[in-house]
Amino acid sequence: MTTASTVLPRDSLIEARTVLFVDDEPGPCKWFARTFGEEFDIVTAPGAADALAVLASRGDGVAVLVTDYRMPGTDGMQLLQAVQREYRHVVRLLATAYAEKDVAIAAVNQGKVLRILEKPIDEAQTREALREALALHRSRALERALNEGRVAALRETLGFLAHELNTPLATVRGYIGSVRGRHLPRSPETPEGVVQFSEHEAGEVLAALEAAERRALYCQSLVSTFVQSARDAYPGAVPQPTSAAAVVRSLLDEFPFEGNERAWVASDIQQDFTLPGRRDLLYLVLCTLTKNALMALRGRPQPGLLIEVGCEAGGARPVRDQAAP
Repeated sequence: MTTASTVLPRDSLIEARTVLFVDDEPGPCKWFARTFGEEFDIVTAPGAADALAVLASRGDGVAVLVTDYRMPGTDGMQLLQAVQREYRHVVRLLATAYAEKDVAIAAVNQGKVLRILEKPIDEAQTREALREALALHRSRALERALNEGRVAALRETLGFLAHELNTPLATVRGYIGSVRGRHLPRSPETPEGVVQFSEHEAGEVLAALEAAERRALYCQSLVSTFVQSARDAYPGAVPQPTSAAAVVRSLLDEFPFEGNERAWVASDIQQDFTLPGRRDLLYLVLCTLTKNALMALRGRPQPGLLIEVGCEAGGARPVRDQAAP
């Protein structure tokens, strides 16, 4: 195996720029490395087995494969098919002196080649094809990275969402179980259409149902927030801007306060501003902070929680009136 390359960039698929050229004759390999080695990182291999060995050892660094068609043993078409299965990030080109129609069709359909280069290889056309292939590789790598980032963010949000939903849903089940336990069997004296429950104090059953409803609404708001986040994660979607005041208002409207805890909480919107990042995570973080603060305040005389919204000089971008110029 002969090589003519500089240091191989291994940081990521996005930075990969190595071109792997495969030909069973040493002359074309030497010419290819000498002709294109100044612009590209060139690695050459004398056959399919050697090419696959290169990919196995440094596959993430290889961006483009250029292979001859006629080779002893495993031919170029079989190599293209193997690379298509195992190294899908590699952009593939086929070089052949046999321009039969069936070869071209097979190369496109089976090997998924970007271009077919006729031998003897033309330097200008090949250089253009290599630049196009590298540009396509970078574009695909960036798209994959963005998609992986979206998936990771959604996975993180889903874990956070599951954690936040667990407690209120368990509480809802507890309230419903308590109401079910207070149900009294129907007696002959019970009017038709009337259901009776036992209470230690008047209004207990209704209070339990109202508390269960508040927690159910809170769970619904969390799910709606997550669904919107998932929609924003689609390629091409434009995330909806979120203001700090809007998140605080959602918290005050939807959070499942215990007893008279809602009366403990006040807000002071001094200056609204657009929040950076994703609304779902910010909302969940604010809900968690509020829950922890309320738990710390329980049992204290005259408990109070103040949520202030404002901008420091040079800080976040203020939200301006839609009618303002």
